[in-house]
Amino acid sequence: MPGFPPIGMGVLIVIVMVIYFFASAIKILKEYERGVVFRLGRIIPEKGPGLVIIIPMIDKLVRVSLRTVTFDVPAQDIITKDNITVKVNAVVYFRVIDPIKAITAVEDFFYATSQIAQTTLRSILGQSQLDDLLTKREDLNAELQKVIDFQTEPWGIKVTTVEVKNVDLPAEMMRAIAKQAEAERERRAKVIHAEGEFQASQKLADAAKIIATESGALQLRFLQTLTEIATEKNSTIIFPVPIDLLKPFLDKREK
Repeated sequence: MPGFPPIGMGVLIVIVMVIYFFASAIKILKEYERGVVFRLGRIIPEKGPGLVIIIPMIDKLVRVSLRTVTFDVPAQDIITKDNITVKVNAVVYFRVIDPIKAITAVEDFFYATSQIAQTTLRSILGQSQLDDLLTKREDLNAELQKVIDFQTEPWGIKVTTVEVKNVDLPAEMMRAIAKQAEAERERRAKVIHAEGEFQASQKLADAAKIIATESGALQLRFLQTLTEIATEKNSTIIFPVPIDLLKPFLDKREK
């Protein structure tokens, strides 16, 4: 074009190389990211967040997220301590606390943590009985978290929570548990009924003692009973006769 000197091929190559250099050297890491940099194969202090400048073809940057990661542990076939086969799955929450260890100490920290979680789930729950697996879920979750976190700590991984989600029981075991629950409810009903009878008998005994101490108490109770019966629309009224009313006649007859 007139007015502009021609650009040589060498200058064009230099411009392209400069643009490529800056594009490769400038990296931007988000707030939750850290950069692990290998300089000629050797690790240097981590970078980020924000603007990071590296040397192209000499430095290699690996991004590591510090956010909490959630993954499901696939259902595992577990034989409990009392020889019952169940399927159990869980969910694990973990995050990277040391990016350099997470990259250099293990090839794939996500896959390694997943495998540790599966084997630990089978090991810990296999040492528990079925009743503990169903009723002491919080204690088992705490023990799973402790064991998995201890094994992943050298990798710079912090396991914060492990939760057992579902426990799939065989059909025959579910029927047995239903029968057990029904029997337990019947036992509680009988105990409550027996306690009610016992309390009622105590109250009746106390009432009998009070009536025995007062001569007119029995007569008043008798009249109250007649009043209660009279409120009903009955053609025939049957009421008890106190033995004390017949006692003078019986004594006279014996004489």
